Amino acid sequence: MRNYYIAGNWKMHKTRAEAAELAKALAAQLKDGKHKYLVAPSFTALETVGAIIKGANIRLGAQNMAAEEMGAHTGEVSVLQLKDLGVQTVILGHSERRHVYKEDDALINRKVKLALKHGLEVILCIGELLEEREAGKAEQICETQTVKGLEGVAATDLANIVIAYEPVWAIGTGKTATPEDADAIHAYVRKVIGKLYGAAEAEKIIIQYGGSVKPENASLLMAKENIDGALVGGAALKPETFVPIAKFA
Repeated sequence: MRNYYIAGNWKMHKTRAEAAELAKALAAQLKDGKHKYLVAPSFTALETVGAIIKGANIRLGAQNMAAEEMGAHTGEVSVLQLKDLGVQTVILGHSERRHVYKEDDALINRKVKLALKHGLEVILCIGELLEEREAGKAEQICETQTVKGLEGVAATDLANIVIAYEPVWAIGTGKTATPEDADAIHAYVRKVIGKLYGAAEAEKIIIQYGGSVKPENASLLMAKENIDGALVGGAALKPETFVPIAKFA
């Protein structure tokens, strides 16, 4: 039985004081929550938030990391630095990293393997652009990103891999894939995992949905057989919108 996993990606929002206020509210309001939870603040707020949620039922996540452990990489943040701050999970391959900052599958794969080597959980994001969906290529794009993202990853490491399907056209646009559309892609990705690692591993892997998840649609999405949680963007920035998603009935 897969457990639901609800993650909040705060993106480039919140000063340390604002992040602290949100973290305190979530720690208090989710303490009796039954699912697995994560928040991913900006790098500048990781230490602040980490101290607040320490001992709570909320994991500390980072939104990205460098593909190298250390060295002359101006502006990058290393896996060693993240672990030093208590980070447990890293989000990799987010559509904004892929399409705005031009990170390709090979770079994302290097990051995935480096994070796993250092014991971090990875949320690997996949998803198609609107023109790719309209051209009938959604499954093909998601399969390629999954296969290339997991290249060289052993079956023994899959316990630390979460897939997040985020149709790029539904991120921050207010548009949401219908629960049926989302579930169809989740089911397809689960088949891809099955081809790579076997049916048992495919059945175990958590696949989140990301793309304008709101309190109003969370229960409908989570009711689908292959949707195991959510990677939440805008609605993660306020307790009054994130908590109802995190505690969906």
